[in-house]
Amino acid sequence: MEEAQPNSNNRSGGPALRFVAAALIVRGGEVLIGQRRPEQPMAHQWEFPGGKIEPGESPEQALARELHEELGISATIGARVTRVRHNYRHGGAVDLQFFAVHEFSGEIVNHIYQQVRWVRLDDLPGYDFLPADRDLIRDLAAGKLL
Repeated sequence: MEEAQPNSNNRSGGPALRFVAAALIVRGGEVLIGQRRPEQPMAHQWEFPGGKIEPGESPEQALARELHEELGISATIGARVTRVRHNYRHGGAVDLQFFAVHEFSGEIVNHIYQQVRWVRLDDLPGYDFLPADRDLIRDLAAGKLL
C-alpha cells in the first residue's frame, strides 16, 4: 500500500491538500455516519467518522486516534476500501482514504457530531453527504465495496 504523508505545502501551486482517513464502521448491513454541527463548515452534511492524518502517523494510526477522539471507541482498522481525491469549489482539496472497521471495543459516544446514526447501505443516497463522499455513497449503496 502506498503511504501518503500529510503535507499542507502543495508544491504544485494548486489548492492546499489535506490528507484524511475515514472509517466505514460496519454492523451487519449498516454503517455509522455522522452529521456535522451547524457551526462547522458544510454544516448539517453527513460524513464518515475520521480526520486529518498528522505528520508521522500512518493513515491507520490517524484513524484509530480520530475514532477514539470522536466516538470514544478503540477500533481495529481493517483494509483500505478506496481512496478519493476531491477538489472543492472554494479551493481546498482533500485526499481521503476509507478503511473498513468491523470490530471495535467500547460504547459509541458522540463527542463531535450533531448526531450519529446507523444507516443501511442502500439508504445512504438519501442523506446529504459531503461532496467528496458522494461517489463512494453510490458504490456502497450498489453493494460494490463492502
